This record gives sequence, C-alpha cells and structure tokens, in this order.
Amino acid sequence: MNISYSWLKAVAPGLSESAEDLAERLALLGAPVEEITSASAGLEDLIIGQVKSVRGHPNADRLSLCEVYDGEELVEVVCGAPVIEEGGFYPFAAVGVTLPGGFKLKRAKIRGEYSNGMLCSEKELGLGRDQSGIMFLSGDVSAGQSLIEALGLDDVRMDVEVTPNRGD
Repeated sequence: MNISYSWLKAVAPGLSESAEDLAERLALLGAPVEEITSASAGLEDLIIGQVKSVRGHPNADRLSLCEVYDGEELVEVVCGAPVIEEGGFYPFAAVGVTLPGGFKLKRAKIRGEYSNGMLCSEKELGLGRDQSGIMFLSGDVSAGQSLIEALGLDDVRMDVEVTPNRGD
C-alpha cells in the first residue's frame, strides 16, 4: 500500500519523526515499509516558465516558436503542442536538464530554428499519462519557481507491506 508521508502527517498532526524513523516504527508494529521513494525524483532541475509570446514556425505548420521567460532571461523554444497561451505558465526544462527517464536536453535545431529547452507534458515528467498537450499550471506560480515547490511534490511515498491477519 502506498502512503504519502505528508498525508500521514496531516492525518496524525502529532507525528514529528522522519519518514525513515516512521518506517522503522511501522516495521516493529508488523507493517514493514518496503521502499521509501521521493515524489519528486528526476524533477529537481525543472522550473516554471512563462510563455511571453507565441508565433508560428516559419518552416513547419504544426510547430510554434515560443519566447519563454525562465525567471532570469527570455529563451526561444520550439514547441509542438497545439495550444500554448501567451502569459501561461508551464513546466520548463532548460538545456542540460535530464528528464525522468534519462533524456538529457541539448540545444537543438528543429526545422531551421534553435530550441533552447522544452515545455513539458505530464507524461514527459512522469506525473501522469496525458501527453496530448503541455501541462498548464494555474494558481499562485511564478516564472523561475521550482516545479517541485509549485506542485507540492516535496514529499515521499512509503510502500507499506500489508499482511493479512490470518492464523494459518
């Protein structure tokens, strides 16, 4: 059974020990924790980018050229998602970032235009199965902010072994 450590702390407000200490305690009570996994594994270098402008790619009908503000500077990104909004906030991986799954981003020339990063979908980030479009972020977010912080992924998942209570 998978349990969020943050959820457990919300349900049991007096819980002050670390996830590792809690795992030891659960093992002593007959519910060993098989694995503790970070909810944000592989997302450490991703930030939020704000799309400042979108225009059609001069050499491709289904691609767009986006100017993305990463909190420090504007970078040009080639994007294949059908709906990108000016002013919208999206997960952004800059050149040099390695995405979950091991794909390392490089500056790439796509149909004659350079892309200096990537706006990401849920599937590319390992956060879901939706790959139909880029993951739009709403709420109180800002350009350059850590994606982990914005999505509240500073948590661990505890895989607790639940054994049946049988006499045989």
